[in-house]
Amino acid sequence: MSDDQSRVPFAQQLRSFGGIYWTANWMELVERFAYYGLRTVVGVYMVLALSEGGPEITHEQKGDLFAIWALVQSFVPIFTGGLADRYGYKLNIAIATAIKIAGYLLMCYAIPLAGFFHADLSAARAAGVDLIYELFFAGAMLLALGTAIFKPGVQGLLANQMPKESSSLGWGLFYQMVNIGGFLGPFVAGYLRVLEWEHVFWVCTIGVSLNFIPLFFFEEPSRAAQTQTTKLSAIMIDTVRGLLIPRVFFFTVAFAAFWMMFHQLFDILPNFISDWVDSRSVRDALVSLTWDGAVPSVEGNMTQEWIINLNALLISIFAFLVGYLTGKMRSLVAILAGIVVSAGGIYVLGLSTNGWVILGAIAIFSVGEMMASPTKLRYFASITPPGKEGQYLGYVNFTNGIGWSIGSIVAGQWYERSGDKINLARRYLVEQGEMSASAAKELDRGQVMSVFERTFDVDAWGARDLLWNAYEPNGMWGLFALIGVGSLVLLLAYDLVTRRAGADPAHPFNTRGIWWVRVALVPIVGAFFYASIFHFTGAVVVITVMFALLLAASFIIPPEPELPAAEEAERAAS
Repeated sequence: MSDDQSRVPFAQQLRSFGGIYWTANWMELVERFAYYGLRTVVGVYMVLALSEGGPEITHEQKGDLFAIWALVQSFVPIFTGGLADRYGYKLNIAIATAIKIAGYLLMCYAIPLAGFFHADLSAARAAGVDLIYELFFAGAMLLALGTAIFKPGVQGLLANQMPKESSSLGWGLFYQMVNIGGFLGPFVAGYLRVLEWEHVFWVCTIGVSLNFIPLFFFEEPSRAAQTQTTKLSAIMIDTVRGLLIPRVFFFTVAFAAFWMMFHQLFDILPNFISDWVDSRSVRDALVSLTWDGAVPSVEGNMTQEWIINLNALLISIFAFLVGYLTGKMRSLVAILAGIVVSAGGIYVLGLSTNGWVILGAIAIFSVGEMMASPTKLRYFASITPPGKEGQYLGYVNFTNGIGWSIGSIVAGQWYERSGDKINLARRYLVEQGEMSASAAKELDRGQVMSVFERTFDVDAWGARDLLWNAYEPNGMWGLFALIGVGSLVLLLAYDLVTRRAGADPAHPFNTRGIWWVRVALVPIVGAFFYASIFHFTGAVVVITVMFALLLAASFIIPPEPELPAAEEAERAAS
């Protein structure tokens, strides 16, 4: 908080916010309620058997879908963020809301719609022509696109209505609305999915559609006049040029590894909890404090949405305190400390199947997230040239999108082979139960565990323990903790080099920085090209092409001048 803001009384700052500001916050809360209400359950729903009412998508397909989702949701705002300023915030929010509604509904009815083309979906699935994945994928992309369009619109509306002398408090309140919505969505979804999966999609649809109502009750705020029309090609060239600045490029690449680790809390942890974690004692403890039926459960286990929701709850309560404490640190120091804590939480996830241990791991991770994630905005602000605030904040989406997409692919591939309980049960039936591989493969996914329990004379919990001890499906969390440590090492090297470059104008990072970028891009492009050959999916191909074009652009587009060393040193110290 600046000195000017700190001298303004808290109550006076609150009174400075007008009705449109509070309306925009409400719309953000509603949108986050719907988004996270689905986001925390959809990974479990996607792999549910057709016989159990799910689309029976594989974890590999799920990982690829999340990867494209990440690219759309993260990269679209980089190039379309200015549309709300040009055409109006209300129109932007209305269009985004309509697209999101279409996405929720298409995901909800992907299976019935596929049934119009094939009466016997099981037979169509066996032949690979059922269209369920394609329809569900289309719905997910609409949701990702709508979210990408919504964010710049509502944030632009907030910025338009935010008094400068109260901006720190204003954005802090907005962050709280995000977390409150992110908590309430999974809280409600935990009840709804026990009743009927379709209810989750419908409540999310109804929830986000409420954002149409406020649009009728306030006038479009005045915006700065658009004095010139910039061609899209020029905007894209300038965006790429900025991304090739060494300090921007190396930070985004290094911090992307953090996002690879971070997003597994929502991409694969729901499946891991549903498959392996025993949260009966956690549920019983909550029931003892409330009443029977107050805690949603599946087979005695508390629903995984409620377990993961501890993350949003802790952030809602402690974000201001952690932000205050990290505000006393240098930005990169706070980020590095946050990565250490987050990686520790991720590692603890794999140490036990006990629900209390998992809650403890999520709590540890949440502290690290509060230290690292919000601070990235402060760091980017410190290296942003005047007049390019929006462009540089767009690069925050770039590093998030790259990490999220790659992490989703890695997690999907790993969990399909070594983590999914039903797949491991099929494997055990072949290896220990004298069942042929073809017979195990033909078992209906919804019936595999029943066959397994009868074959080995165990109950559901005995089957879980047997498979856990035989295949150790917790190894994934060690892998992602190492990825977090990798991000830490890269950022430590980045900090060392940039601090030295800030103190020495003749440092090679200042004089030949573009060559550092080119040298780094060559192995990155090579690695993704290799991956695209052996794992040909849309997400890997898009990432490969994107980095290849970035390498080509580094030779074609004239580099942007670096900040003077003295100015950079002053900014880096912030």
